[in-house]
Amino acid sequence: MTHNELPLFYVFHFYFFGIVGIASAIAFVTRKSPVAAALWLVNTMFCLAAMYVLLDAQFIGAIQVLVYAGAIMVVFLFVIMLLNLGHASALSDARGMSGKLIAGLVGFAILAQVFALTRAHVPEALTLPENALANQFARSGAIAPLAGPLFKEYLLAFEVTSVLLLAAVVGAVVLGKRKERIRAH
Repeated sequence: MTHNELPLFYVFHFYFFGIVGIASAIAFVTRKSPVAAALWLVNTMFCLAAMYVLLDAQFIGAIQVLVYAGAIMVVFLFVIMLLNLGHASALSDARGMSGKLIAGLVGFAILAQVFALTRAHVPEALTLPENALANQFARSGAIAPLAGPLFKEYLLAFEVTSVLLLAAVVGAVVLGKRKERIRAH
């Protein structure tokens, strides 16, 4: 399908998530509070996942949410909190009338999206026959092309990344303990 053949529903949502993702990335870069910045980064990652789903790459969208918006961001927030970078006085990003206005607009946008998705008509060409997805996975082995290189050619890089993340967490704990000892004396 070309851009002109796609239903307006998909084109609208693709551009919507693109604009929200760019705005979230700009908010991520401009925040003073590291906790607020990390939460804007999570929003950017969710927008990317939604765009992957709209591009018919559901597996990549799910991995985006599970791995990046889930696991990696939990580690980031854990390190930020262990280093005590998010002081209460620095969390002025969400205070005041502008923070409430932004929160209200985001809440309204989410409700509008839920309403639009519940009322959307799925074109006949986009529906799958019953058990088609299970048969497709069984015949084509859709996961094997993704999992094969990950556990063969890129296994070392995958494991080195996990060791680096573990080292970052251990380093954050050591720095956090060192700060506590300095404050105690």
